[in-house]
Amino acid sequence: MEKEYPKPSVTVDIIVFSVQNNDLKVLLIKRAIDPFKDNWAIPGGFIKLEESLENAAKRELKEETGIDYAYLEQLYTFGDVNRDPRGRVITVAYYALLDKESAKQIIKADTDVSDVAWFSVAKLPTLAFDHSKILEYALKRLKWKFEYTTVGFSMLPKKFTLTDIQETYETIFNKKFDKRNFRKKILSLGILKPEGKMKQVSNRPPEMYSLKKKIGEVVGILPSQ
Repeated sequence: MEKEYPKPSVTVDIIVFSVQNNDLKVLLIKRAIDPFKDNWAIPGGFIKLEESLENAAKRELKEETGIDYAYLEQLYTFGDVNRDPRGRVITVAYYALLDKESAKQIIKADTDVSDVAWFSVAKLPTLAFDHSKILEYALKRLKWKFEYTTVGFSMLPKKFTLTDIQETYETIFNKKFDKRNFRKKILSLGILKPEGKMKQVSNRPPEMYSLKKKIGEVVGILPSQ
């Protein structure tokens, strides 16, 4: 039976996004082994027989980057026949979202990785395998999720200002939104909980908020023009 139906290998790849200094960045690893040795790639690896896809994604993320917490969601399955020179390999891609403080968790790369670094999505190196295609799809999916769900708040600290929200949306969509209309729309959704004024700020300190809904919940967020 095994000879008649040979089994492909399965991997997980995790596209990690974070907004830093008003720039959308993605976390990449430099491969220390063949194929594509010394090339930059999306973090990931082969799943173990006894683990779920999601647990494999969390494990690989931890092993290769040091990140042990992130909003994680399955993205898509990529299975082009010739996508991996080692043989028939299907990958299940995930995307992970981090706030800028959590992004500082990165530690020394493991034995299969020689370096880990953040790159602006506007200035990416050549990527190994079909990772450019995977990243391109992840960017499209990220914008869709920002439009209709609360997923974008996973890239903010637990308490944030309306300016923080708007700047994050403007970074993701690479465009400016009218300040008055944007704030009116966000406040009308009823998803924010007031948390008082920002401390240690003089001259009209801004209001702080937290999210009342679950991260990823569908609420119909559409950035105002």
